[in-house]
Amino acid sequence: MHPYPLFQSPGPLGLAPTVVGGVVFGLALAAPPGPMNAVIAEESALRGWRAGLFAGLGAMVADLCFLLLALFGVATVVTETPGLQRLMVGAGGLLMCWFAYGAVEDATALSSVDAGAPTDADKSRGFRKALVLALTNPYQVVFWLTVGVGLLQPGTVDVLSQLPGVGSDLAGLFVVQTGHPALLAGLFGGIALWITGFPAAIVAARRRIERLAPAVAWASAAVLAVSGLLFLRQAVFG
Repeated sequence: MHPYPLFQSPGPLGLAPTVVGGVVFGLALAAPPGPMNAVIAEESALRGWRAGLFAGLGAMVADLCFLLLALFGVATVVTETPGLQRLMVGAGGLLMCWFAYGAVEDATALSSVDAGAPTDADKSRGFRKALVLALTNPYQVVFWLTVGVGLLQPGTVDVLSQLPGVGSDLAGLFVVQTGHPALLAGLFGGIALWITGFPAAIVAARRRIERLAPAVAWASAAVLAVSGLLFLRQAVFG
């Protein structure tokens, strides 16, 4: 028997607030700046929308893997084995530094970019980069073992009732069901919206600003390098 009964009956509450809540949560999870979005931005600016989308899919597949590991209780091995967690942090740091070096090479090689349709190799390159980076990030495992566990456990969250001052008047208007497939569908739907919309925005901006592609590559290199060095420091000094 699974530790989290995801396929419970929906109950009398409507599922629309649950789906919307999941979408908002997915967007909040995917949108903050960081190594994943740096890779997506670089792939989009240099190789087009499809390459950026495939990079985003790599990160989303990693989240799906961590969800399944959390669902079956396997991911707890990472948090219960400090040596393994430190090894993952170190590996992730090295990969980020290596990808930062690649981004610098891309940026210095570009004088202007006319990105056509990406080849299969281009698309798989971004997918692999984001997937490997995400899978070596123990903080994503910790996320699914903390916040993710809360999403998997059956219950309800009255979102608007938490607002100060007006919460009592808005109670019951926006109730999200946790432990329901609709919440997770909405969450991954929100991530899908981001990984399609963000590359589209980068490509649209690049078409208006000729020098955006190398600038994005330099910015991606900086984000990856700083993140990689922070990961390596954490791996060495704890």
